[in-house]
Amino acid sequence: MKVIKNNKIKLTLEDGLFDTVNYILLGILGIMFLYPIVYVFSAAVSTPYQVETGQVVLFPKGFHLDSLLAAMNLELFWISYLNTIIIVIGGTVTSMFFTILGAYVLSKENLKYRSFWIIMVVFTMWFDPGMIPRYLNFRDLGLINTYSSVLIGFAVNTFNVIILKSFFESVPKSLEESARIDGANQFQVLWNIYLPLSTAALTTVSLFYAVSRWNGYFWTMILLTDERKAPIQVFLKKLVVDRVALAETNALITPESLTSPTTIIYSVIVLSIIPMMIIYPFIQGFFKKGVNIGAVKE
Repeated sequence: MKVIKNNKIKLTLEDGLFDTVNYILLGILGIMFLYPIVYVFSAAVSTPYQVETGQVVLFPKGFHLDSLLAAMNLELFWISYLNTIIIVIGGTVTSMFFTILGAYVLSKENLKYRSFWIIMVVFTMWFDPGMIPRYLNFRDLGLINTYSSVLIGFAVNTFNVIILKSFFESVPKSLEESARIDGANQFQVLWNIYLPLSTAALTTVSLFYAVSRWNGYFWTMILLTDERKAPIQVFLKKLVVDRVALAETNALITPESLTSPTTIIYSVIVLSIIPMMIIYPFIQGFFKKGVNIGAVKE
């Protein structure tokens, strides 16, 4: 319990102990999540021999950029990177288009059979059709080895639709009623009222989709059979498989070696996560706003 004394809040022993335990636990969790990132960066710029022999624990040893340069010179690396950008941008735009329309419709109280449609949408979050039926569906639709299978086939996440629906429901109905009186149609109401008032929510959901697209590899690996269409994550998975096949080569790494399959893999990982690490700080503020949207009622 907090005690107010001389216009200052004084923490009791219990509050102080609680805060201290929280800080310790959060600090431990922060280190657990941060360590793998630091290690990957360190391994990417360390001497291959020291990485292979387990001498790199936290900070780089024998700093050099040969592995990073070798990773960027790999065949299909930049093509895979471009494919990832296409999938992320195209997929996020496609996902947001369908998610916004679906959430907007479900947020309307006058929607006929609204409860039924909400249950049908949520049902897809509880029950998944399974991998084989989904693949057969893509095959029968002729979408194998096409970007359409990745962009449209996984366009909507039910959880994101529910989130955006809740945000739209928090928009004052008086604003929509005023626009309707002025002759605005549904698309004009959505574009001019709902979207501007839901910037934080839209940014948050967009980031969810973008990160999911950037990190996704399983279905892109299954559906995009042409290596020249595969994203960077599939390219990275192939490198890991090749490294296992080259186990004997790893054993021949010497202190004079400038690169190795392992350090090149770490370098590709670093290059693949840098864009998200750059973008995230600029939109982090929207998360705090997004949490508060919908909490204030009329």
